[in-house]
Amino acid sequence: MTRGSGPRASGRRLSERVKTAKGRSTGSTHWLQRQLKDPYVAEAKRRGFRSRAAFKLIEIDDKTRLLKPGARVVDLGAAPGGWTQVAVERVHAGEGGRGGRVVAADIIEMGSVPGAQVLRLDFLDPKAPDAVKAALDGPVDVVLSDMAPGTTGHPETDHLRIMGLVEAALGFAAEVLKPGGAFVAKIFQGGGEAAFVEDLRQLFTTVRRIKPLASRSESAELYFVATGFKGRG
Repeated sequence: MTRGSGPRASGRRLSERVKTAKGRSTGSTHWLQRQLKDPYVAEAKRRGFRSRAAFKLIEIDDKTRLLKPGARVVDLGAAPGGWTQVAVERVHAGEGGRGGRVVAADIIEMGSVPGAQVLRLDFLDPKAPDAVKAALDGPVDVVLSDMAPGTTGHPETDHLRIMGLVEAALGFAAEVLKPGGAFVAKIFQGGGEAAFVEDLRQLFTTVRRIKPLASRSESAELYFVATGFKGRG
């Protein structure tokens, strides 16, 4: 191997290009530098996951065992598909009809994921629950939501937006989940979570908070895992 070649040298050269690239904003440069140093990004690439977020769901499921073989799962805001890949693997979706089923739903176009059915839909559309149930051939065991709205840079506004989105996701889950089902959703802490937790406790027997190791330490995100759906009646 010649001097200056190999993974370390390549990574060093890439880092240098990130630092010196003209026309790139400071925020963009910092984001790229962080991505280069992030072990989850590298591991996601090695394992073929579409995003580092896959490891958040892996840890959540390792702790809660929600994604059982044969389960029917809907992944809201699925793009680019990291969570969908994990769900397919864990419920054995696409295994000749013997495994589970996974529907990935997003309002934006998303590439296909082997073993999953990808639906381009707005989950706020009144017809969305029936479309999901039809795709899964029955009521849902688990609703996953890693959705987050675009940020404005104003913390209070951003918190209200994420809480509005997650409350809508909960309403969707209440439409499609079967009794005993589970709901996983991301929020960003900001002081408005208490009412949401109370809503979860009205609908589910158990509510748990988890901050996965793959969530960056500086991030205010955490996940609520609600199990034992009581049903709509």
